[in-house]
Amino acid sequence: MPFPEFEPTIPELLRRASITHGDRTLVVLGDRRLDYAFAEGRSASLARGLLEAGAGKGTHVALLLPNGPDWVIAFLAAARIGAVVVPVNTFFRARELGWVLRHSDSAILLATRSFRGHDYAARLLEVAPDLAGAAAEDLRPAALPRLRAVFLDDPSGHPWAGSIDELSRRGDAAARAGRDRLRAVEDDVAPADRAVVIYTSGSTAEPRGAIHTHGTVVRHAFNVNACAGRGLGPDDRVWSPMPFFWVGGLVVSFLGAMHAGACLLCEEAFDAERTLDLLERERATLAAGWPHYGKAMAAHPSFAGRDLSSLRAGMVEILPPERRPADPSLRTNSLGMTETCGPHTFGREGDPPATLRGSFGRAIDGIEHKVIDPETGETLPPGAEGEICVRGYSLMQGFWKVERERTFEPDGFYRTGDGGRIDADGFLWFTGRLGDMIKTAGANVAPSEVEQLLAGFPEIKEAHVVGVPDPARGQVVAAAVVLAPGQSLGPASLRERLRGELAAYKVPREIVFLDAGDLPFTDSGKIDKRRLRELLVERLGTA
Repeated sequence: MPFPEFEPTIPELLRRASITHGDRTLVVLGDRRLDYAFAEGRSASLARGLLEAGAGKGTHVALLLPNGPDWVIAFLAAARIGAVVVPVNTFFRARELGWVLRHSDSAILLATRSFRGHDYAARLLEVAPDLAGAAAEDLRPAALPRLRAVFLDDPSGHPWAGSIDELSRRGDAAARAGRDRLRAVEDDVAPADRAVVIYTSGSTAEPRGAIHTHGTVVRHAFNVNACAGRGLGPDDRVWSPMPFFWVGGLVVSFLGAMHAGACLLCEEAFDAERTLDLLERERATLAAGWPHYGKAMAAHPSFAGRDLSSLRAGMVEILPPERRPADPSLRTNSLGMTETCGPHTFGREGDPPATLRGSFGRAIDGIEHKVIDPETGETLPPGAEGEICVRGYSLMQGFWKVERERTFEPDGFYRTGDGGRIDADGFLWFTGRLGDMIKTAGANVAPSEVEQLLAGFPEIKEAHVVGVPDPARGQVVAAAVVLAPGQSLGPASLRERLRGELAAYKVPREIVFLDAGDLPFTDSGKIDKRRLRELLVERLGTA
């Protein structure tokens, strides 16, 4: 098994990367550039500041920052002292933000004040109004009982918040005063220690926090690089729009690049023209994004005149012609989830064409699968379709605040909720979610969360949410809405109201107004989501 030949902890990974690749660029965002040595030094200052603020092994430190140098420094600072990092979704509205901060038991929050029109300081005050009268670093908000300190990149006008830069300066002052405990604290971090709690939407309305250790995230980032056949090296410049607060951005992109000494190219938001500018200017070698991003760039009027000759791998649509496969459908694929720290299967170069055209590859080394009957739990033979279960080194330790016995099978397997089959040669064929979860452009959406909000609107009698097929995003969120008698409501105004409560990717792209008699129900009186999905597909004209 191709695991790294060193103690797999984040402080050790950072130490080796800064020595081996010190003067190479780790991350680019606009005009900002952060090399490996500077990332080590800046994160050390902030790590010492966190120690001065009372953080240590096991302290839950939440990060509400966009992809870029600030996120990298904050993550490395917290992880290298053994704190448990809680990456927070930057799309979250106040309700979602408050729920995750409270559920995760976050004691310290490192955040940007605002990003892309999101005022996070205002949202924190909306969640916990009593912050307004509190003293910085001695917070005791009733709505967030574990929270003790908030540090912003710009705390001006908010006396309840400290400054991230000032926290770093306090760390430097402590070192000068002979209170430098950092190396001793780092040496006490073990592979078995919790590193992150990453929240992913569950089958209920509330997200679930998957717990991963240092050993898991460091090993799996290394192993995925090897399995993916990307051959990342120190001269690679990787563009990936996957947010670092999700497992794909954190493990596959960020930690994968650190193993190789590669450079990450970040941007605030995808825009076909601006992203093409970035890829061309920075001489990107690998572009790893969602398919609809590649299609949007290839369709841009300026694409034909671009010099993207540096690209060697990634989205087929924008690769130089000589590097595009003769048959684009013959490509490797993978299947993964937050609970397995990213991909748990991968197709390999040289796999039979019949498998490249449809399967999701075979298990990554150190991971095993079985397919069971979802009703009886009986293990099914090769080729039989059922629920995919997974077990192995990359599987999470469990969900935060959920008993292990409620999460895993007695033999240690985790039921993924994904349907599929495994053939006699070990290739996995994914057929879709067994439950109602919607996966849109890489993001999970729990229908019940959207349904509960819709049901709270006085104009709406009832609402049901499903995913419908979309060629670019895989699925999009669709809502079937029944209005209360005498009420009127248009799709645009409904979406606008939802945008104030939900992250943008959760807001239904398709809204169909139905009469109550049009809704399909099962014999037991429950909404029949399968038939409802078919009805909406027919009404919308999607395939």
